[in-house]
Amino acid sequence: MDLSGLAPRADLLALALALDLLVGDPAYRWHPVRLIGGSLARVERALRTAGADGRAGGCLLFVVLAAAWVGASAAAVAGAGELHASAGAAVHLLLLYSLLALGDLLAHAGAVDAAATDGDLDGARSAAARLVGRDTDRMDLAACRRSAIESLGESLVDGVVSPVFWYCIAGVPGIVVFKVVSTMDSMVGYKTDRYRNFGWCGARLDDFLNLLPARASWLLVAVAAAVVPGASGGQALRCGWRQHAIVPGPNAGWSEAALAGAIRRRLAGPIWSSGRLVTDVWIGDPDAPSGGSADDFRRARRIVLAAAGLAAGLALGILTVGPSSWESGR
Repeated sequence: MDLSGLAPRADLLALALALDLLVGDPAYRWHPVRLIGGSLARVERALRTAGADGRAGGCLLFVVLAAAWVGASAAAVAGAGELHASAGAAVHLLLLYSLLALGDLLAHAGAVDAAATDGDLDGARSAAARLVGRDTDRMDLAACRRSAIESLGESLVDGVVSPVFWYCIAGVPGIVVFKVVSTMDSMVGYKTDRYRNFGWCGARLDDFLNLLPARASWLLVAVAAAVVPGASGGQALRCGWRQHAIVPGPNAGWSEAALAGAIRRRLAGPIWSSGRLVTDVWIGDPDAPSGGSADDFRRARRIVLAAAGLAAGLALGILTVGPSSWESGR
């Protein structure tokens, strides 16, 4: 089986990014993220039935899912390529397009802003609930917009920079493994009695795979802010460096704090979950006003788009100019 069709390609990445931005996430029955999620639930049930419900079981869950989905994606691309080179490229493109998430995020965040602009508090809360896991019934319109801005910052990493990074490193298998880990983190990576041990592997792998992309996103946001009117690249750098640890987890704070600094506003603030105040800490310049206006959201959206464009440009440049280890290894 010829596996060269799994190698990263600049032309397919450019087309996948354009499709994701212009069309959004494709909705079809065999969407790989949906299939990965379904298979995860089935394998989890089997492991728990067998008594493998601790850390070892969670590690085995990753091994099974990664092997199954890398194998399936490789077979799909290579099998189509055996029929015709263009067929293999089409399957490669569909997988790549399906595993990026910027367009869908922009649509969901835009729905929050649109409802807030109309003064529709219930609509803004409902739209925000699709982005964040917090008690939206306590949020006013400004808090709804802040949650959308925070989601833009966080998802710049796991929706664009990380998948593109791992695609450039390891082609289709790289982005598939990243999505397997991301799905594990979102489904079992919780600090509850049920998942504290079983979800440990997925959560730690997610931290590792996002480690470099998160820090790269801090710099990308700062560079983007330097050219977006009304934004501040310097504040993005300072806030990202000084305040990244305020946000839970080793990665999300880099881009979120940088975005707060970039738009010259404070984000986060009082956050309630399950009826409990989990934090009332703000991120951003302490002297800046709290964020949540329409202008804040639109400026943040432009910065995130610019940062994603920079990430895409760097990736395409590397894939176009750099030598292919796939080709040299043949």
